[in-house]
Amino acid sequence: MSAGTASTASVSTHILDTSTGRPAADVAVSLAARTGTDEAWQTLGGSRTDADGRCKDLPALPEGTVQVRLEFATDAYFDNGAFFPEVTVTFTVVAGEHYHVPLLLNPFGYSVYRGS
Repeated sequence: MSAGTASTASVSTHILDTSTGRPAADVAVSLAARTGTDEAWQTLGGSRTDADGRCKDLPALPEGTVQVRLEFATDAYFDNGAFFPEVTVTFTVVAGEHYHVPLLLNPFGYSVYRGS
């Protein structure tokens, strides 16, 4: 996804399986957004990670988005053996900024951060 315009932010992500030191391929990722902290979430769509653990085709965020939610379906990746069957990451965005949110994942834990 390209960098955001002046009217919206943009989001990208990737997943690294820290138990193997390899990208996590074929993980379903869902993207939702809302235009205010009291507004309802709008599901925008989703993607699956590629062989490099990246989602290159996440939907664009609507104008006025202030919060984003990424949902990672991790249970199927670990053959239904993950302690956390899903990981949900919610974060605040500012129009015009790009947010890369990597997920570091293993069967018993995870970590996220704002990447570049």
